Amino acid sequence: MAPATADGAPDEPVHKGRTNTILLPILGVLFAYLLYRYLLPRFRGLRLEDRLPFRLPVPACLRRRGDGTGAGRGALLPYFAPIADRLGALQPYLGPIAERLGVVPVPHGAGHGADALVKFPGGEALTVAAILEAPGEVVAKSSHSTVYRAAMRSGEAAVLLRFVRPACAVGPDEATAAARRIGAVSHPNVVPLRAVYVGPRGEKLLVHPFYAAGSLHRFLQEGIADSQRWNIICKLSLCIAKGLDHLHTGLEKPIIHGNLKTSNILLDASSECRISDHGLYLLLNIGGAHEMLETAAAQGYKAPELIKMRDATRESDVYSFGVVLLEMLAQKDSAKNDGDGAPSSRDIFLPASFKNLVLERKISDAFSSDLVRQSRKAGNEKKLNAFFELATACCSPSPSLRPNTKEIIRRLEEIAK
Repeated sequence: MAPATADGAPDEPVHKGRTNTILLPILGVLFAYLLYRYLLPRFRGLRLEDRLPFRLPVPACLRRRGDGTGAGRGALLPYFAPIADRLGALQPYLGPIAERLGVVPVPHGAGHGADALVKFPGGEALTVAAILEAPGEVVAKSSHSTVYRAAMRSGEAAVLLRFVRPACAVGPDEATAAARRIGAVSHPNVVPLRAVYVGPRGEKLLVHPFYAAGSLHRFLQEGIADSQRWNIICKLSLCIAKGLDHLHTGLEKPIIHGNLKTSNILLDASSECRISDHGLYLLLNIGGAHEMLETAAAQGYKAPELIKMRDATRESDVYSFGVVLLEMLAQKDSAKNDGDGAPSSRDIFLPASFKNLVLERKISDAFSSDLVRQSRKAGNEKKLNAFFELATACCSPSPSLRPNTKEIIRRLEEIAK
């Protein structure tokens, strides 16, 4: 019998721990479910069948569904690759490139692996295993792709591997056809494509030569000696124009670049410019191509007509080329000169501001006074003005008023005389 209280009513029995006993299992199940939903789409690519004890059965939910031909039966779904970028503990168990991309190397000649690697001149010795197992480091990232510098284990020179994200890429057949178009390009001022790998899960790897001199953007940031600046600018400008002209007029079917900028122009050992990323838009789906154009717009390289148009054109490439010319002539530290009369970093990418300065003969307000002084000293002031006029003509708001690549080369050759 329960003890009575002061007023004679019996106390209710106290059941300690009942609430915790009920809530803890519920919270545990909820946490496990949320963790499962969070990790499931993030863990991809790591094949665990070689890591698990043989006696341990693999749950059916983790196995890849067969395609009707028996291929893929019993293989684990690729859930665990991207964490290799974040958890160094997994690195010893994975190939340096393959684990980052969620790609499982396929032996040459086995299944689709041999057919998935399309080779071009200079890439005859490449194999799927050599590409995917090459140690690499990230050198650039964008919304649609990641670029790695990879050291081939066979002792060959380093290469650049561009991994196009499956979510941003076209299908395998379309990608292979596009890669063949890009691989057919051969010109001294265009970066060649050595090979392309199209994987079974939509992954795409483009193999290019690696140029240790880096990009034109880095070259400009490091600075050019004033005594050599004008000659170097003329040489590099002509190289870029010739490469762009080959893409526009030197192929059976023209290739529009669509993303020309100083970071996509590389320098080789002889300080010659080579255009990279040409035709990349051919490998991107509508969403990926749109993101690429938006990035170009944020950096000031996007032609104004592309606001209404979906696809880049030869004229929009010429506009981007004009911005590159202006960027080569701009002061190195212009971004630090806000408020003192010189254009800000935003103005550097607004060609209209340059055009006004040229028309008003205020060149020194926009560009290095040392460059102007050296040009006057060498008697090249008229050539410098002609260069500015060409750059602003390329950046004309009206596409029909922009010169084509043949005209650009002719005018640059006259300026360089």
